Amino acid sequence: MHTLNVEKSRWTAREISLTAAMTAVVFLLTFVPKIPIPLGYAHLGDAAIFVMVCLAGRREALVAACAGSMLADFMGGFPLWIGPTLIIKWAMAETFLHVSDMSNKDFIKSPRTLLALVLACLVMAAGYTAFGAVLYDSLAAGLASAPGLLAEGAVNILAFYGAIKPLEKLFQSRL
Repeated sequence: MHTLNVEKSRWTAREISLTAAMTAVVFLLTFVPKIPIPLGYAHLGDAAIFVMVCLAGRREALVAACAGSMLADFMGGFPLWIGPTLIIKWAMAETFLHVSDMSNKDFIKSPRTLLALVLACLVMAAGYTAFGAVLYDSLAAGLASAPGLLAEGAVNILAFYGAIKPLEKLFQSRL
């Protein structure tokens, strides 16, 4: 007879607190900064997600990524995007987590890290482009957002490297 180990699925108070704080950071960095780019603006929420995937546990980082981004959609007046955002941010964070090699001491300088960031941003751009085409019933509307989403991905990759460099010793101490 197979029994479920309930202890492994429970959250500690520390994990809940960390996840709540990270959710707030993702929300604020998605909702507040508006960095002008061609065809719109970018935010820094994805850079926060990438940093959190590096420094926190998988479960906490994924919940914070999805919840913070969905909250930004809701508070920003885009509740239609809450469902797609959940799927896209989960896929983006998972892509970064699985492609990168965080067991490497030189993780931050590794070409594999850059590859993981680029692929994660492509997942994000493709996801929002596809959902935009479906939600607005127009492939043209979905495709019109693609250049801005790609630019937003580039901004977040640069912001990730700017944010992770000062935290490099903290990251290496986790290994």
